Amino acid sequence: MTDYTMLLDIDQTSMQKLFGTNDSYIRKVEDEFHVSVVNRDGSLKITGEKASVKKVYRLLQELLEISDKGTEIEEQNVNYAVMMSKADEDDGLLTMGEDFICHTISNKPIMPKTIGQKKYVKAMKDNMIVFGLGPAGTGKTFLAMAMAITAFKNNEVGRIILTRPAIEAGEKLGFLPGDLQSKIDPYLRPLYDALYQIMGAESFQKNMEKGLIEVAPLAYMRGRTLDNAYIILDEAQNTTEAQMKMFLTRIGFGSKVVITGDSSQKDLTANTKSGLDVAVKVLSNVDGIAFCNLTSKDVVRHPLVQKIVKAYEDYEAKQKNISQRKQNTRKK
Repeated sequence: MTDYTMLLDIDQTSMQKLFGTNDSYIRKVEDEFHVSVVNRDGSLKITGEKASVKKVYRLLQELLEISDKGTEIEEQNVNYAVMMSKADEDDGLLTMGEDFICHTISNKPIMPKTIGQKKYVKAMKDNMIVFGLGPAGTGKTFLAMAMAITAFKNNEVGRIILTRPAIEAGEKLGFLPGDLQSKIDPYLRPLYDALYQIMGAESFQKNMEKGLIEVAPLAYMRGRTLDNAYIILDEAQNTTEAQMKMFLTRIGFGSKVVITGDSSQKDLTANTKSGLDVAVKVLSNVDGIAFCNLTSKDVVRHPLVQKIVKAYEDYEAKQKNISQRKQNTRKK
């Protein structure tokens, strides 16, 4: 079979961004599509099987275009572009930079990095209550925090309330020293970390002292009505049915709510139903409530995390099929 060749004109600066450190990005593309990509006097010469060459040409064009829009080319978006191109779903890549949310304290832009995240951000803009469901590393909590902080800074809400169930992750920690705040802080640390990264420790502390930002265990929500607030319930898979119902009925006028969780990582006792699982069934047809299901494709941490999440998804699906077959056999 005769090799097919296409040339992509590119300047030196863009060439460096596209190739990555030690040409790691371009090597990834070559390995995945079995093509050769060579720098030829200001042009990239892409050689290989025709269909693969056309895909790589389009993929590199898209990476250059999102770079021109201000998005830095990183390992994560190269990997995502490769995955989407292989699945013939690469059209959404060019619109990633259009949903800019805000900057971190270090001036790094926060925006969706996958199509799933893009749908999640849109849902948060368009709906009063949003459930962000999916595995670790998909940006469920971080993007919700960015949306909350942006709404707060734009005076769309008067305060931010962040909460999560205070449940130990599969281990008994025993007695913890200090006052009540010291005891619950370890459970809320992931929320503090995101706040510090987006708005800075000093700004966070000032607003917290004024009561404009509250980080508290879910139990503290009982008996309250939460008006004019952006409320985030994190780790919702660890709520009970009663806790979830209590939380959802706290919501007042002018508020927005984002509920995040991963049903595959429950820390509840064996016989306890997850409030998140029940809410998804009960509220699935209620207007004004959106459900966004993120998957391993939306993981934006280290590429190995994406592989781990996918491996567990495949394993759990296999176990579910085996269990279903056993049940069907018993019925016969």
